[in-house]
Amino acid sequence: MKIIFMGTPDYAEKILQTFIDDEDIDVVAVYTQPDKPVGRKKIMTPPVVKSLACANSIDVYQPNKLRETEVVKELLKIECDFIVVAAYGQILPKEVLSHAPCINLHASILPNYRGASPIQQTLLNGDTQTGVTAMLMDEGLDTGDIIKIEKIDVDEDMMVEELFDKLTTLACGLSVDVLKNFENYTLKKQDESKATHCKKITKADGEIGFDDALTLYNRYRAFTPWPGIYLKSGLKLKKIKLVDSDGFNEVGKILKICADSIIVGCKVGTIQVFRVQAPSKKEVDVISYINGKRLSIEDYIS
Repeated sequence: MKIIFMGTPDYAEKILQTFIDDEDIDVVAVYTQPDKPVGRKKIMTPPVVKSLACANSIDVYQPNKLRETEVVKELLKIECDFIVVAAYGQILPKEVLSHAPCINLHASILPNYRGASPIQQTLLNGDTQTGVTAMLMDEGLDTGDIIKIEKIDVDEDMMVEELFDKLTTLACGLSVDVLKNFENYTLKKQDESKATHCKKITKADGEIGFDDALTLYNRYRAFTPWPGIYLKSGLKLKKIKLVDSDGFNEVGKILKICADSIIVGCKVGTIQVFRVQAPSKKEVDVISYINGKRLSIEDYIS
């Protein structure tokens, strides 16, 4: 079968690789976001999906706006059996949706967490289960009929990168299954009354305070390595652990100093801090940090 693939980040790259490796699937074109300047030197860098496609001699298209008339006309000239979308980053216009069945692989159990950051939202909410939904796309944002859902459990200490990897592996297998058995599945409409949404993550989302230990820890799980979590002072908490999620303490007070860490009180609960990074400084172990600041038990970290 012939497919057009649309995607941009690592999640999409691994799904594309799965299609390339499958002898029954012919990727006839790849659509991805334009190259972007990266790093302090602003070096123009292609999306990983583009690099993979080029390495396999697949035609690549990088329109700024997929909705532009000429872009749509060009796409409609490409014959395909399916269009597969995985974290592409653009809305597909009606003409494209009508060109072939458009299948989206969304990293949540829809209708939960429609939008840009379902994996992070799973961790922010402390969910114990998530999954990948294969859906037939319509003009809405993640509102299409469900083809199939695969689910996995989420451990209480799982970090976003580990969850990302697990969901990517799940999506790779699901995508091939859905393509090869599309005619055998019965589509199911989403329950709009249960729909929830999640927004695009920004650097500002990483600012935290010592209010609720469980909330803080879940933000650490969701936002490490990016955007990271940091106090209002700019001090980044690079490695932490949840000690308990109940009990009441003075906010930010150092309750105990261990050999390689400190126990810090939150308004509700306590956390253990191992490594930190002050603004414009290198990451250090927290014992070195508090010694440099001459902080001890009963002092406050901020």
